[in-house]
Amino acid sequence: METIRTELIDELIKGYQKPDDIIGKDGLLKQLTKAIVERALSAELTQHLGHEKHAEVSNPSGNTRNGTTSKTLKTDHGDLSIEVPRDRDSSFMPQMVRKGQRRFTGFDDKILSMYSRGMTVRDIQGHLQDLYGVEVSPDLISSVTDSILEEVKAWQNRPLDRVYAILYLDALFLKVKQDGHILNKAVYVAIGITLEGHKDVLGIWLEETEGAKFWLKVITELRNRGVEDIYIACVDGLKGFPEAIESVYPKTEIQLCIVHMIRNSLKYVSYKERKDLAQDLKPVYQSPTEEAAQQALTEFAAKWDRKYPVISKSWRANWVRLSTFFAYPAEIRRIIYTTNAVESLNYVLRKVTKNRAAFPTDEAAIKLLYMALKNHMKKWTMPLRDWGVAMNQFSILFKERVPE
Repeated sequence: METIRTELIDELIKGYQKPDDIIGKDGLLKQLTKAIVERALSAELTQHLGHEKHAEVSNPSGNTRNGTTSKTLKTDHGDLSIEVPRDRDSSFMPQMVRKGQRRFTGFDDKILSMYSRGMTVRDIQGHLQDLYGVEVSPDLISSVTDSILEEVKAWQNRPLDRVYAILYLDALFLKVKQDGHILNKAVYVAIGITLEGHKDVLGIWLEETEGAKFWLKVITELRNRGVEDIYIACVDGLKGFPEAIESVYPKTEIQLCIVHMIRNSLKYVSYKERKDLAQDLKPVYQSPTEEAAQQALTEFAAKWDRKYPVISKSWRANWVRLSTFFAYPAEIRRIIYTTNAVESLNYVLRKVTKNRAAFPTDEAAIKLLYMALKNHMKKWTMPLRDWGVAMNQFSILFKERVPE
């Protein structure tokens, strides 16, 4: 675009003494917006009719101008009253301000941005009123944010990569209204690590209960969206998940999250003994080999079973899926050791949902979570640390399954 002439700018700002004269509620910028929008609409109508105002009618139907209609737009500078030109046969469809349009420039984007950062409808109303002097209704905010639902649907059904090196799964819990009651529902988030080492959220699912049937549906969905293989799946002991993934991806190895296991163990321990017990657990999961880890667990049990027998019993009961990472070198162990990748994302999601006592519908919850995810994923520009070394190891360990 050409630069606006300095002489024109000087002419426009001549006589203005203070900032509000230009950028205030009724300042120059607002007046200019009104004048330019109305001028553009008039030019559109001229093009539609084929003749200028007061000129000879040149279109075959004899269509002419027919006055204007008043309209109020919500803009970055507050409410803006404009006059929209009309034609006699009502065939004019303006593009600058479309029929039914009530918001102008980046107004919708501002609402979506505030909503995605966890602001409530009341917060957004107050913010827009304070900054722009614009009053918006809850229905308008809902209408703007609902426009994202089609995008959510397309995202949740998009094709995925053929192979993921790692799949992380974890859950957070929200309160959602259903049939007049408030229920605790789990939101499950799946993060895939691509063969290039980049994180990608594969989907989010909201369910009242988990179990083998639910997890089979999730895994089957991933399969139907193009995922042919997963090397390692890291989970937080999700009920029915290992069985579900093994039925669809029988070669996938399951690793239970060590950090979650430690937390669950400490739930049984008195506060004054937690530090000592946690210290004694370290040799179990930090040992260089599985044999050394099992010996460390035996020593832990000898010391603590008298007071807390359930801890060593739980580790032994889950040992097959807790000890998966011992088969891998340090570069891969560090990545599959914990579901921190998805837990850090859940922290972001909890932050944006904390102001909601309860969501009115499942769709309202999914809408907000998706928008928060979309914001957060913009930061995922780099592969995981030392991914090149880890991928070399994957190429050796899974050489027949690594695409060429």
